[in-house]
Amino acid sequence: MWAARHYCCSVLLSLLRDLYEISLQMEQVAHDRAKREESSSQVPLGYSVADEETEWLQSFLLLLFRSLKKHPPLLLDTVKNVCDILNPLDQLGIYKSNPGLIGLGCLVSSIAGIITVAYPQMKLKTH
Repeated sequence: MWAARHYCCSVLLSLLRDLYEISLQMEQVAHDRAKREESSSQVPLGYSVADEETEWLQSFLLLLFRSLKKHPPLLLDTVKNVCDILNPLDQLGIYKSNPGLIGLGCLVSSIAGIITVAYPQMKLKTH
């Protein structure tokens, strides 16, 4: 039980690090895009408040996709950590899931780990 608690804390801290890195990458991509749009056109685009309210999720997801596409090691590490959290959550009874889902999560996590060993450039380097 203690091992599962400590492992869960370790993976949660890794996920927090991934979220921090994702936010930094999203900020960088948004800044780069704003610079590119500023230099390419002098006419500001006229969005209404209604457009912003209906499209904020789409804009957020597009920015997230572009950020992770630009930084594959971060995507790989995030997927690995999300898959890793399934097992201790199940063992601790926090989130019960079936053995097939846990097995699939372990398989994906193992493949992600093998990729980082086979291709060292895919290992996440933090700031």
